[in-house]
Amino acid sequence: MNAHARPALYRNFHRLAWFALIMTASTIMFGSFVRLSDAGLSCPDWPTCYGRVTWPQTQMEAAQHVASEIRPLESHKAWREQVHRFLAGLLGVEVLTLALLAARRRRHGIAQIVTASVLVALAIPLYMRGEHVASSVLAIGGEAILLLAALRWSNIDLARAAVLTLAVVVFQALLGMWTVTWLLKPIVVMGHLLGGMAMFGLLVWMAWRATHLPITLAEAPRLRWWLRAGLALLVLQIALGGWVSANYAALACGGGSVSLDNFPRCVSQWWPQQNYGEGFTLWRGIGVDYEGGVLDGASRIAIQMAHRMMAIVVSLYLLVLSVRMFRLPGMRGWSTALGLLVLLQISLGVLNVKLALPLAVAVMHSGGAVALLFVLVSLLARLRAPE
Repeated sequence: MNAHARPALYRNFHRLAWFALIMTASTIMFGSFVRLSDAGLSCPDWPTCYGRVTWPQTQMEAAQHVASEIRPLESHKAWREQVHRFLAGLLGVEVLTLALLAARRRRHGIAQIVTASVLVALAIPLYMRGEHVASSVLAIGGEAILLLAALRWSNIDLARAAVLTLAVVVFQALLGMWTVTWLLKPIVVMGHLLGGMAMFGLLVWMAWRATHLPITLAEAPRLRWWLRAGLALLVLQIALGGWVSANYAALACGGGSVSLDNFPRCVSQWWPQQNYGEGFTLWRGIGVDYEGGVLDGASRIAIQMAHRMMAIVVSLYLLVLSVRMFRLPGMRGWSTALGLLVLLQISLGVLNVKLALPLAVAVMHSGGAVALLFVLVSLLARLRAPE
């Protein structure tokens, strides 16, 4: 069967997929806003906020819940964390709808997805009651059902992609919970970012496949290899960016000055002392509060320098790819978009240092990564060789 044939889908599936894609991008951006404004622990419990579905408005309201003993209420931050959770919940419902529609003609497809969803839903109140082992067993069981279905099903009706996206949503919920309960553990924070990007990439692919607007190009097979390599490099750079943010290493080289000492140099040196062993230790145990970071200067510098060096590699590769695409018929628009986005990302990265990480610029930098991911995955979804 032709892998590029138009999938047999529910008639409004493409509209729902595009809506979910926009919701995912918005949730990622708002999550970046929450993280960069230091609001990630503003609701110490999960999924409620000081025991409330919304969030308390006063210290007296917060004091009625045991979470107030963990962290005093900061109402100007608490709403950000809880709104982010609301957005993630709505996105989960949207992805669940897509999975049900994609699998409706599969044998026991609806039953498998509903069963997995019920198990995950039952795990939440168990977790809130402190029954963490039972909660984990149910959540893992639901995740296993979804992953097994994704392995068994083909993708001609996008069932595999849709149910895999739902599995990512479930894992994202777990990562969101661990982000709070494990006190902003860097590996969890970075994983949460990568999970959001993975979900966005899957939805971009599904939306284009459901819309069915292929780009027919004789050079498509070779160009797809270039795009895959570019996507791999971009994902690695996004992971490094997440590690920078999770370890509060964005200003490890200095900042807030137009001086060359913070960029392109680092703490006034071209190659300062760096501790990559400590900087890239992924697991440090549970129980440490990572808000504000726990690493010393040399470790944070190592993280920042790794991000900068990888940025050079990724930027050069994507700019070469942009030039290569510009020479192909019908690809000048995509080529220009890719090139401009790379230059914008470089500029935003430099401004983050020079302006001492202003919130608006830092959030835009996260948005630039989302935009670059959109371009690369869109082309991979649409490119095809002539019949």
